[in-house]
Amino acid sequence: MQVVVRDNNVDQALRALKKKLQREGVFREMKLRNYYEKPSEKKARQKAEAVRRARKLARKRAQRESGLPAPAAAARPARP
Repeated sequence: MQVVVRDNNVDQALRALKKKLQREGVFREMKLRNYYEKPSEKKARQKAEAVRRARKLARKRAQRESGLPAPAAAARPARP
């Protein structure tokens, strides 16, 4: 993985690196590897993730086919 530092702007390069690591799932894998996960727990987690992905895909497909707009995010009150 490579991040280019432009104009000695390390903060911007660090943000780009973190974003790339997040997309690749490195942080999530580090968190999972922090503790031992029993094979049965791993299988149950992976199955739950697959179900979640399938439901999300079906939801998006249904929205596309019906022509309905995506549901709006819950409105949060403005901070004073």
